[in-house]
Amino acid sequence: MAGKAPAKKSSVSKKDAYKVEGDKVVRVKPVCPKCGPGVFMAVHKDRKACGRCGYTEFNKE
Repeated sequence: MAGKAPAKKSSVSKKDAYKVEGDKVVRVKPVCPKCGPGVFMAVHKDRKACGRCGYTEFNKE
């Protein structure tokens, strides 16, 4: 029986959260204010959300 193929997940790696400027490493993604350093927030079109605690900041438009 031929069904639908499973959807491919896009993998997000830790290296995408950082950027090297000169000899320093800089965080690119925002950090959750509740969870603290080390927990990044997901950046969506209309909001930023923490996957660990659920904290959400909506963009002002």
